[in-house]
Amino acid sequence: MFRRSRWKIVTAILSVLVLLLFGTFCVIYLASYVEMTNENRQLLAQYVDNYALPEEEPREIPNMEGHMGPGGRPPRMELSTFYSVAVSREGQVLRVDTADVSTLDEEALSQLALEIIDSGQGEGVESSLVYRAAEKDGYTLVAFMDNTVMLESIATLLNYTLIFGGAALILLFFLARFLAERIVAPLEESYKRQKQFISDAGHELKTPAAVINANAELLSREIGENQWLSNIQYENERMSALITQLLELARTEHVAPPMEELDLSRLVCGEVLPFETVAYEKGVTLESDIGENIRIWGNSVQLKQLTSILLDNAICHSSSGSPVKLLLKEEKGKALLSVTNRGEEIPAEQRQYLFERFYRGDDARSGENNHYGLGLAIAQAIAHSHRGNIRVRCGEGQVEFYVRLPLQNRNRKN
Repeated sequence: MFRRSRWKIVTAILSVLVLLLFGTFCVIYLASYVEMTNENRQLLAQYVDNYALPEEEPREIPNMEGHMGPGGRPPRMELSTFYSVAVSREGQVLRVDTADVSTLDEEALSQLALEIIDSGQGEGVESSLVYRAAEKDGYTLVAFMDNTVMLESIATLLNYTLIFGGAALILLFFLARFLAERIVAPLEESYKRQKQFISDAGHELKTPAAVINANAELLSREIGENQWLSNIQYENERMSALITQLLELARTEHVAPPMEELDLSRLVCGEVLPFETVAYEKGVTLESDIGENIRIWGNSVQLKQLTSILLDNAICHSSSGSPVKLLLKEEKGKALLSVTNRGEEIPAEQRQYLFERFYRGDDARSGENNHYGLGLAIAQAIAHSHRGNIRVRCGEGQVEFYVRLPLQNRNRKN
């Protein structure tokens, strides 16, 4: 139980930290991308504004005092690579500037520029090129800026983010485990003391209960039938049954039972037979559908007790004249044991407490017939000791308790 709690805490801590890291990295990444994209577009717009064909008078670059490079251009502009295609109104290519890049095909660049003009888009991104189209004096200019440097910078940023983020997650995982241990340790210690107290108290109470029962038997032989003595014997029997269940619960939770390969089908079938008489006396019918050769790795005594608890619980809570149905089958690599009865549905707000010790959802669990609210707690402890789980579901006037246990070949330890 506490192992699951630790992993839940670790998962919760890591989830929060991962979301924070992921959100932070996303903001940094997007902010960097947007800033660099806007700056590239500004540089491209400036290039377009200052572009002129050889026969035209070149425009002066706006005064950017303190921000100019050796060539009289902004430093980023000096380091950037621009390409351009000038196209006349009639669609004739007037000039192609590839910035002396030998790997760039002038014909392909011209074709791309014509397609951009035909599309009517003023700016955008095409592959690794940022482009901008603008009307000049008697022609249309399509200018391109090589975006490779920015893309490589973003890729480098992303790679470093993944590397350092992964390293940070490993460190955070160990930190989360440490914190989970510190959080759970006091609770685990308290729970162990509580279980030890129940076990010790049960053993200490067992002897006085036996002495009281023996003395009451001797006294009844001396004085015969007596109402007060009968009350003492009845209450002592109830207390003895409660002590036995407390010890059984403590033993189930404390001690790892010896395991062996079992034929669960045969075991469950053997437990169903004695309950047919009990069901008949209660006025209900017991129906069973048991799959053959369902084998698991478990403890026969505990699994018999688990089956008995579910059958007894269903029969006690079943409406008179209705059937109690037991089903055992394989489902999704698990052994599914289900017991269903017709009766009053358990309110949704009570279902989460059914497997707690001493919980009594109705009058049927008030201590009559030795029902103290420990049966389902013992059933849950048995299911967990076999690496399984137990659940309840209600609907259409039916209440179903079902247990899932790993099959033998999935659970057996080598």
